[in-house]
Amino acid sequence: MGIDIERFWVIDVEGSGGSPPEIVELAMLQIDRLVLTDNKRHWFVRPEHGIKPAATRIHGLTDDDVIGSPDIADIADDIITWIEDTPIAGHNVKIEVDILKRSIPDWRPKSAIDTLKLAKILRPGLPSYGLANLGVEFGLANEAANRTGAKHHSALYDATLTALLMIHLLSPLTPDERRKAVEEANIFDPRQGSLL
Repeated sequence: MGIDIERFWVIDVEGSGGSPPEIVELAMLQIDRLVLTDNKRHWFVRPEHGIKPAATRIHGLTDDDVIGSPDIADIADDIITWIEDTPIAGHNVKIEVDILKRSIPDWRPKSAIDTLKLAKILRPGLPSYGLANLGVEFGLANEAANRTGAKHHSALYDATLTALLMIHLLSPLTPDERRKAVEEANIFDPRQGSLL
């Protein structure tokens, strides 16, 4: 059975900067039939080992910002409940998959669609495929900011921009073209060999 191309959970995480990194912020938004729904989850997460200054310079979060937040074990069951049987998507999604699998060992993703790869497949030849650059290229950055009140390197903003990007890329396609593109952008596609 192929990938469900109607429903996705778009995920973004921000990390602690440790080695390996721990989740300090997690956002999940649902796309249903190429519409970004109001169904979303967003958590700040208290890491076991604290947030490194280099990570704070990127996303702005400090230990004080997450001191009263749950740790990942407190929300793991909720995360699995939402994403267990639905494809996930993210920009350079391998990062999200790696950190989630390390943080929630019981989670076994069935498919993970990489919007970075999707953009390269559907829009070859762009000068940059970074999320912020694609947001500007396709005029999506302001909408993501307006929807979230946040900026790049906030998990909620990045997940929102990724969802808008995915919708933008897939909307012009026929269902067959959409299925083919999504399957090609799945990092678990057996035709590509294991990426994990």
